[in-house]
Amino acid sequence: MNILSWIFRIIIAVILLQTLFFKFSGAEESKYIFTTLMGENEAVGRIGSGVVELIAVVLLFIPQTVWLGAFLALGTMSGAIFSHLTKLGISVKDDGGLLFGLAILVFLLSLAVLFIHRREIPFVGQMLSGISGQNHLR
Repeated sequence: MNILSWIFRIIIAVILLQTLFFKFSGAEESKYIFTTLMGENEAVGRIGSGVVELIAVVLLFIPQTVWLGAFLALGTMSGAIFSHLTKLGISVKDDGGLLFGLAILVFLLSLAVLFIHRREIPFVGQMLSGISGQNHLR
């Protein structure tokens, strides 16, 4: 499971870091997406979401915060998927649905990483993974 977690985290990081270049450089497609979603505040949304995704990538590679990075990536991809389904459409500027597909992939891989590392989640981790054979009634 540890190897699988690393593979998934690397794929998530590569996808998110690749899209950061377009967000931070103000690429036409990125500006179009965030103008469609936020109007005049496109730069705030574009840069803000890029910062959140960068933080998620960093957290994915710190052993104590893998779960948090996965949770943050899951949340941002939920927003991306929702935006595609409601305002943007599956295909954005004739990309053939590539961005939507990448969002789905990152969502699913983040969900898998979160599941693998569920025991590490503060407060709820033990409940999510069962009580691991310990009898707390003694």
